[in-house]
Amino acid sequence: MNKQPVIPTAFMNVAMPHDSAAKHVSGRAEYIDDMVEPEGTLHAYLGLSQRAHAEIVAIDLAAVRQAPGVVGVLTAEDIPGENDVSSPHKHDEPVFATGRVLYVGQPVFAVIGTTRAAARRAARLAKIEYRDLPALLDIDAARSAGGRLVTEPLTLERGDVAGGLARAPRRLKGTMRIGGQEHFYLEGQVALAVPGEDEDVVVHSSTQHPSEVQLMIAHVLGVSYHAVTVNVRRMGGGFGGKETQANLFAAVAALAARRFRRAVKIRPDRDDDFLITGKRHDFCVDYEVGYHDDGRIEAVDAVYAARSGFSADLTGPVTDRALFHADNAYFFPAVRVRSEPLFTNTQSNTAFRGFGGPQGMVGCERWIEDIAYALGKDPLDIRKANFYGIGERNVTPYHQTVEDNVIHRIVEELEASSDYQARRRAIVAFNRTSPVLRKGIALTPVKFGISFTATLFNQAGALVHVYRDGSIHLSHGGTEMGQGVNIKVAQVLADAFQVGLERIKIMAATTGKVPNTSATAASSGSDLNGAAAADAARQIKERLVAHAAGLYGVPAGDIAFEPGGVRCGQRFVPFAELVESAYAARVQLSAAGFYKTPKIHWDRSTGRGRPFYYFAYGAAVSEVTIDTLTGEHHTDRVDILHDVGRSLNPAIDMGQVEGGFVQGMGWLTTEELVWDGKGQLRTHAPSTYKIPLASDAPPVFNVRLADWSVNKETNVGRSKAVGEPPFMLAISVLEALGMAVASVADYRIAPRLDAPATPERVLMRVEELRREQQP
Repeated sequence: MNKQPVIPTAFMNVAMPHDSAAKHVSGRAEYIDDMVEPEGTLHAYLGLSQRAHAEIVAIDLAAVRQAPGVVGVLTAEDIPGENDVSSPHKHDEPVFATGRVLYVGQPVFAVIGTTRAAARRAARLAKIEYRDLPALLDIDAARSAGGRLVTEPLTLERGDVAGGLARAPRRLKGTMRIGGQEHFYLEGQVALAVPGEDEDVVVHSSTQHPSEVQLMIAHVLGVSYHAVTVNVRRMGGGFGGKETQANLFAAVAALAARRFRRAVKIRPDRDDDFLITGKRHDFCVDYEVGYHDDGRIEAVDAVYAARSGFSADLTGPVTDRALFHADNAYFFPAVRVRSEPLFTNTQSNTAFRGFGGPQGMVGCERWIEDIAYALGKDPLDIRKANFYGIGERNVTPYHQTVEDNVIHRIVEELEASSDYQARRRAIVAFNRTSPVLRKGIALTPVKFGISFTATLFNQAGALVHVYRDGSIHLSHGGTEMGQGVNIKVAQVLADAFQVGLERIKIMAATTGKVPNTSATAASSGSDLNGAAAADAARQIKERLVAHAAGLYGVPAGDIAFEPGGVRCGQRFVPFAELVESAYAARVQLSAAGFYKTPKIHWDRSTGRGRPFYYFAYGAAVSEVTIDTLTGEHHTDRVDILHDVGRSLNPAIDMGQVEGGFVQGMGWLTTEELVWDGKGQLRTHAPSTYKIPLASDAPPVFNVRLADWSVNKETNVGRSKAVGEPPFMLAISVLEALGMAVASVADYRIAPRLDAPATPERVLMRVEELRREQQP
């Protein structure tokens, strides 16, 4: 007798393992570089610029072409369509540089070889003669040269800023520098292109945005979109670094596949991946704040300048998003924040988890900290004094009303559960008597808006097939990069049909099944694609209900889906049985679902609208210790309370909160990008660029989801997004380090630590404060 599977009674809002978890830990998960290569596969490798800004006087590729194993070389002259992979298609990011190079690491040509090693060796043999030109390598240099911008800046303004600053009894000014961050995805950039009939090409790309890769390849090849199919089974991490940055590699592979009529794979070394691709934007934030004696802010005027790199890429929306989060969880009666997206001769910076929001929040928390030290108060008191209100003091700088504010409860509960006040008193007492080691503690909030700020991207599609045996095929527009979007969307579908997850087959994302998709980004993957899958299920269920009503002679209102089947009046019909009978009755068992986010709108020209469907909230308490003789530091304990609404999958969400926090901690403490005076990125490998290790995670790490939270909007399962918001919880580590540093001057001087707070930077600031406090 066959054992029947146990059918659960709950499918959504319950913990389930990641659908590929067992494959991940056993090494059976297949990534592009694991795929069996078609016979005769060729390999591409890029030849890169060695100058930050220079005219190309001459190129001699003879030695490259004659190298062993080389099949051919591609340059801009070999592109039949447009020599451009820019996003959003501003024609400022060529596949191959022509006439002039704009950063060290810019692709100039591609070598196609019989092996990757042969192509890689040959790429080093090119002889390029340059005429050097002045290079702008950082924000200061760009400003000094007149401040050329890569895209239109944005201003968000509400209230009388000049009047507010004039009325405020206290004012302060400051500048904060916030470093960038390398994505350091475990799977690097990679693509495999296979030519087909006529103009067709199938490309396996490690991308968060298959439809954009499809578009870029079509433009480069000069073909219609329908000739290009892009497949994504999974990525080994993305973090925003594969939203636009995959375009180049996929386009080169497709170009070579078309030229040589053979499959072509491209996979750069990690060092070259670092050199070629964009990073998180580093920022310089200049601010002036007027405030009252109790710490309440009256007015804010701030400029967020970003090192954009050599092209626009996503800098416009990233710097916009920085301004959207320059308020974090705080109400400013009068506020003006402006972006300054500066051109530099460096890699074109791009999306990274939080998409500018982290930089916006860090700048905001800096002036909160400054006020606290100026008044001799705990920064938490200043934060509470400025929180958005409930029903009042609740309009953002972009004129959206905050209607779902739970930050007061989040902070109140975390403050109590973490024993924050007693621990802070104990730390102050410890610091009075400790000559070398100093401690710090901080509680910081997060309010993060969920939606693409470009309204058109807030849409998704899904394709669902129900087969005669009751098994289900699910395709959706999201891409899996380890974050768990596939299992969450499958849970939504399982809940709709009331079947076990073993009946649902999650297919690779492909432009051939779900067209015109948005990037899996902005923390919206589960929201958008889950709702699209639910819409497809709704259509099929309506047909099944109508069929059952006629077959069993019961009103449609008496038919309900229950675990494992359908209740038709007094009769229970197994799901597979009903499906088989529906097929026999010629009922369509396939549907394309669609969803577009309601209520949102945004007018960039006026700086007004409702760009976000809802907000996700959270708070973290971090405790740190620093060595004042060396600047070395470690995080001793972290307590987090995070709002994910009614979690679709608490196990997945807990992983996202923990991982996001640790990645954010790395950005703010150890991950430092360094360019030399010639524009060469010096931190381009694990030996020089330090991401957090397992040993860097806090030994005491208490993470809770706010189990009482329910999304007030009708989001799928009443859940909230979780991909990006936890990243910013790590701001508490930077703030705690600031307290530890400030202790050497008895907390009388604001620490003003720039990020990342590396041991060197901590040590230098400790020494500066010691000198400043001397009479």
